[in-house]
Amino acid sequence: MQSPDSVVGVGQPPEAIRSREGQLSPFEWYAEMRRESPVHLDEQRETWDVFRYEDVNHVLKDHDAFTANRSRNDETSSSTGEDAMPMRKTMITTDPPEHDRLRGFVDERFQPGAIRDYQPQVEEVLKDLLDNLKGEERFDFVDEFAIPFPVIVIAELLGIPAKRREQFKAWSDTLVARPEDGTQEEMKRVQRERQQAQQEMGRYFATLLEERRGGDGDDFVTLAANTEKLSRGEQVGFCMLLLLAGNITTTNLLTNAIWSVEEQGMMDEIRTREIDHKRAIEETLRYRSPIQSLKRIAIEDVELNGQQIQAGDVVTLWLGAANRDPEIFDEPEEFRPERHPNRHIAFGTGVHFCLGAHLARMEADVALKQLLERFERVETDLSNLRPLNALYGLESLPCEASRNANPVE
Repeated sequence: MQSPDSVVGVGQPPEAIRSREGQLSPFEWYAEMRRESPVHLDEQRETWDVFRYEDVNHVLKDHDAFTANRSRNDETSSSTGEDAMPMRKTMITTDPPEHDRLRGFVDERFQPGAIRDYQPQVEEVLKDLLDNLKGEERFDFVDEFAIPFPVIVIAELLGIPAKRREQFKAWSDTLVARPEDGTQEEMKRVQRERQQAQQEMGRYFATLLEERRGGDGDDFVTLAANTEKLSRGEQVGFCMLLLLAGNITTTNLLTNAIWSVEEQGMMDEIRTREIDHKRAIEETLRYRSPIQSLKRIAIEDVELNGQQIQAGDVVTLWLGAANRDPEIFDEPEEFRPERHPNRHIAFGTGVHFCLGAHLARMEADVALKQLLERFERVETDLSNLRPLNALYGLESLPCEASRNANPVE
């Protein structure tokens, strides 16, 4: 699960990567910008683009000079689809000390020890999904595995009835969708649909929170409903954020892992454990980060890598470019699961480091391990890839697989 901190808006990607090919592989443009214009003003999108690791890392950590508070500039637009978080005050749209209050009440539940306690529940979800695939020779990895797996997991952690999962997935997709083109009509359509989805989700969670007030369950909705640290509006925002951040980016992490491993011809080495699958997941996070960019707003006039940024200016931080910076990573354009240490910032850094990072890693770890144990052959069709119209992933990933009669123990 990734929690993208961002500024609300409905926007297009930069012109240089607006094509299908550019969306699938923006990395050549990243390299060019790192070399020639590492802090660049895009006047069309009205944002400063930042590409180098050290600059991105600095801005993410400096919440005194750069704020995550979207209300400072709520007319700005996003380029990656990560800007559609619910229009409520949440931990990703506030700075300390308010951020610490909004995050602190639940932080312990996302630490490694607590996440290990969730693992049997996650493994059971995965077992059911793989059992349903056992007769399949062909399936779409995205639709039949990468989407339902994290949706079911986060729904169970929230305590959401199974019958609502498809509705929540639809809301999530709407909230991170990008316009098909740059026309005002299309942008307004997307904005209307987002607002409607936000309102419907808000009403649903407000009702559910009221029903669970005074309850003693251990699900996250009940936990939120009974904390005195959050107002009711903040409780609703927390639930909406957790649902959205808890499935979309994990779907893309799983898809991007299989995409990258198959592209490099490493599937068998991971199955036989010649390549550590946990390190392959970390390298996927660096090589194809599910969130390619985040936004901040300058609080004061500041100089960044020789450029004068004015108070109120929007800054787009390209995590995908930072994670391939040759000043930090050897051979950054190569997918190398043995890379260690791997200092990627796919989960951000500083106070806004992703709350769900440990959960996302555990889900991906369990999923990749059990998938390759269940199937002795998994081959994907990479011939006609289409980028997802949200975040960084694929619309579909067709697979052919055969079941392993003797799975690795």
